[in-house]
Amino acid sequence: MMKPYIVGNWKMNLDAAEGAELAGKLLHASIDYDTVDVGVAPAFPVLYPVKQTVASSKGRLAVVAQNVSAEEKGAFTGESSISMLKSVGVTSVIIGHSERRQIFGETDQLINKKVRLTLSHGLDVILCVGETLFEREADSHFETVTAQVAKGLKDVPVDKIEQVTVAYEPVWAIGTGVNASPSDAQAMHFRIREMLKSLYGPVIANKLRILYGGSVKPDNAKGLMNQPDINGALVGGASLKPEDFLGIINSSK
Repeated sequence: MMKPYIVGNWKMNLDAAEGAELAGKLLHASIDYDTVDVGVAPAFPVLYPVKQTVASSKGRLAVVAQNVSAEEKGAFTGESSISMLKSVGVTSVIIGHSERRQIFGETDQLINKKVRLTLSHGLDVILCVGETLFEREADSHFETVTAQVAKGLKDVPVDKIEQVTVAYEPVWAIGTGVNASPSDAQAMHFRIREMLKSLYGPVIANKLRILYGGSVKPDNAKGLMNQPDINGALVGGASLKPEDFLGIINSSK
């Protein structure tokens, strides 16, 4: 059985003190890291305080960045480079989140550049993909999402692909309180797995984790995690409440 991965995406919430406090609560919670991998993704200014707080976990509680620049360095005001993230102890980066695609206009080509740059520096990638409500109602959701996977992983070599986790997040379910049914989520995860098989072969594809993101809560997490191709969760709002986030972590076992 594949070890599940639960990642809390804090988005633009929690300042340095609040982030360190929440990280401290998770650090001292009863989490069986032999059966589940756990990460938290604070905003950029909060990465270092959180990393310092969880240092005693020796990497078991991973610190994840929410984004990264597509450029190595230079005159790019407001950007944070991969080397900067690495220097504060980040081990993984979320790339292509729907809010980056929808609000900031990030394209598949830009996302792919970020993916390849991050992997070249030895960090892991959480590649986010997902369809809008319009695309689902037009019955183009499978085509949309599998194309995002293929374009996001363009030119990613076989020897780097095991550093990649894919996160499926239906845009219409993020922060809305509406989530895909377990069967609908599984259907998309199956299609994503099939695309990964076509790109890298079944042996490698079956080793890659595919997370579900979209209004994941303690009361729906178990049904989602029981699906054969759902290997964890990218959690938004519920990750800001330690009791809810721990409930989701425990549901993954």
